[in-house]
Amino acid sequence: MTLITPARTTNRPRVQRPHSPPKPQRRFRIDGADLSASVAVFLIALPLSLGIALATGAPLQAGLVAAAVGGLVAGRFGGSPLQVSGPAAGLTVVTAELIQLYGWRTTCAITVLAGLTQLGLSALRVARSALAVSPAIVHGMLAGIGVTIALAQLHIVLGSTPQSSAVDNVLGLPAQLAHIHPAALGISALTVAVLLCWPRLPGRAGQLVRKVPAALVAVTGATAVAAVAGLAVPRVDLPSWSSHALPGLPEGPVLGIAAGVLTITLVTSVQSLLSAVAVDKLVAARPDGGRGVPRSALDRELAGQGAANVVSGALGGLPVAGVAVRSVANVSAGAVSRTSTMLHGLWIVLAALLLVPVLDLIPLPALAALVMVVGIQMVSITHIRTVTRHREVVVYAVTLSGVVLIGILEGVALGIVVAIAVALHRLARTRITREERDGRQLLHVRGQLTFLAVPRLSRALHQLPHGSDVVVELDGSFMDHAAYETLSDWTAGHVAHGGTVETTGPSGARIAEPTPSVAAAHTCCRPWTPWHNHQCGEQPDERPDEAVQTPRTTGLKLASGIGKFQRNTAPLVRDELARLAREGQTPSQLFLTCADSRLVTSMITSSGPGDLFTVRNVGNLVPLPGEESGDDSVAAAIEYAVEVLRVESITVCGHSGCGAMQALLNAGPDDPPTPLRRWLRHGRPSLERMASRRHAWARISGRLPADAVEQLCLTNVVQQLEHLRAYESVARRLAEGTLSLHGVYFHVGEAQAYLLSGTDEVHSYDDVFTQVMPTEPLEAARAS
Repeated sequence: MTLITPARTTNRPRVQRPHSPPKPQRRFRIDGADLSASVAVFLIALPLSLGIALATGAPLQAGLVAAAVGGLVAGRFGGSPLQVSGPAAGLTVVTAELIQLYGWRTTCAITVLAGLTQLGLSALRVARSALAVSPAIVHGMLAGIGVTIALAQLHIVLGSTPQSSAVDNVLGLPAQLAHIHPAALGISALTVAVLLCWPRLPGRAGQLVRKVPAALVAVTGATAVAAVAGLAVPRVDLPSWSSHALPGLPEGPVLGIAAGVLTITLVTSVQSLLSAVAVDKLVAARPDGGRGVPRSALDRELAGQGAANVVSGALGGLPVAGVAVRSVANVSAGAVSRTSTMLHGLWIVLAALLLVPVLDLIPLPALAALVMVVGIQMVSITHIRTVTRHREVVVYAVTLSGVVLIGILEGVALGIVVAIAVALHRLARTRITREERDGRQLLHVRGQLTFLAVPRLSRALHQLPHGSDVVVELDGSFMDHAAYETLSDWTAGHVAHGGTVETTGPSGARIAEPTPSVAAAHTCCRPWTPWHNHQCGEQPDERPDEAVQTPRTTGLKLASGIGKFQRNTAPLVRDELARLAREGQTPSQLFLTCADSRLVTSMITSSGPGDLFTVRNVGNLVPLPGEESGDDSVAAAIEYAVEVLRVESITVCGHSGCGAMQALLNAGPDDPPTPLRRWLRHGRPSLERMASRRHAWARISGRLPADAVEQLCLTNVVQQLEHLRAYESVARRLAEGTLSLHGVYFHVGEAQAYLLSGTDEVHSYDDVFTQVMPTEPLEAARAS
């Protein structure tokens, strides 16, 4: 790799730069938070795995196999570090039906085929397409599965055996209620009571004991009562592992087996991906913002689930999916890496091998009650309120009913059909009303304006009196080309006959460019207008070729811009700014960037008032403590942001084509000590770093920088981050773990922001800081 030297020394021979030394190998270490979280998840997963295996009619050991494989395989190879996988309640009905139709060995083979299908889908990178399924369908599917599970387990709770379908279970309840088994009902009631009451224990003592999972306490308590009282109830019977059933060749109709593979693939994939997204939200909601935990890579997560299903099916286990209950417990317990998930799988293996005599004491009614409560909880009131608020309760209800009455695949298909019908109905439904107010004609258009609504829109527009003042209120989020042309043509004709037209949104705010006449009069206001000193709504300069602007012209443009802010922008932001004025500023980060006029910090970061505490200077430089020589402005800003505002992160943002870096490269020892030269001396460590052989070169998405200026721009960001660490307040907050540092490089010509990888590390950047990754998509950058 060739060293790029400063511009004044390019006549010197180029030096071949040796490769960076390999990074030292880190020893495997287990974080204490991961260890405690793995134990908490294990205590929840153990009884749930047995209960789900019982509900499916599979060998009880199959639940333990799936839990262990989900922790070890999916935890190691999946793309969501804190998601816990294992046998899921959402797969209970599917697996039970497959076992009943084809037997256990064929069901295991179907699980293997489903895993291979998931691996294929992951290779095609279609994971995100699964998120296109309406949440109402997913929630309805889970609720339907929950109802089916609860109805089936209710028969075991009452001391009998469940029927083959939800309808048969409902029809058989009257006869079952007439022959209740008192011992089974008592154990089940005790289990349910503990499950419901344990999380609500009051007081300080209750807060301490609630750390023990309710499921473990409920099953342990029921087991102890049954053993002490000598109740005659069926118990867990784990056979010897030597007789454990492994998969065989699929036997049955090809279409039936294919439908089973498709169903398991669909349910496990969608559930796992949605659960991974939910885990990301939980991690981001932590007090530390999920620092150090990468976002889920969905295609990798799908591949991890596929590998887990292949292994689980091959070892005679249940289908595996990401499980929300265990994942939430993992995040809440403070897990910080995938080590907690893998350790939980290891504890499952040890329990299955060493605790068989203890597990054989568990009453089956206790496990049935546990799974029944889980099934009931799958019918979430929160989900029902959400779909009701979004007017998708019909989709939810149809999916739920279809899953319960017909089957999962059929129920989901019905839900998709109804969701499409609802979407088409909303797209085609447009309500147009007219009223007269204060001598003006008001035309209200509610709904989406598509070609289907053009006849009614045209009829309503042409009924308006010629020459009248018209306000068209558009209360919708979409307008297609046909509707736009209709509205534009009518507006042009109405204005030509002496009328006026104003187009507004639902709040009454005027929409920019509502009519062709306005657009023609102010063509500079179009979205593709160059931003350079444009003045919307004003006459263009009569001397466009004159490059020199007089102070008067510049002052008029400044006043015009302020006036437009007062008229157009201030009414929209006044409430928010008033709130900030009352509450004070609480920015989340200090953003230190160059004074270059092309860098718009709010645009790059998609931020608004109150979000950033911004410091700008020539070259985005951070003088080392003690080197300021009378200029303490940057140091004062850092101290104020870190100590007073308590920002959570500091970002140093460099950019391409930086004039300060160019001046630094071209600086000579005999240059006069102007204020600019004196300031740029704070960038000399960056120049020395770039020329040094001890530091790795930065790369942009795998390529070397285009020239010496770009190399110095990147190196300068790294060096200024090192300077930040020299500040006492920054170092203290970094040691506390309450502050993080980030580097960003903005390529002006590409309009592309790059996130410098490794900037959240606490140690030196000498070897870590070697890559510059694009921030879009952000998941890929973080995963890298």
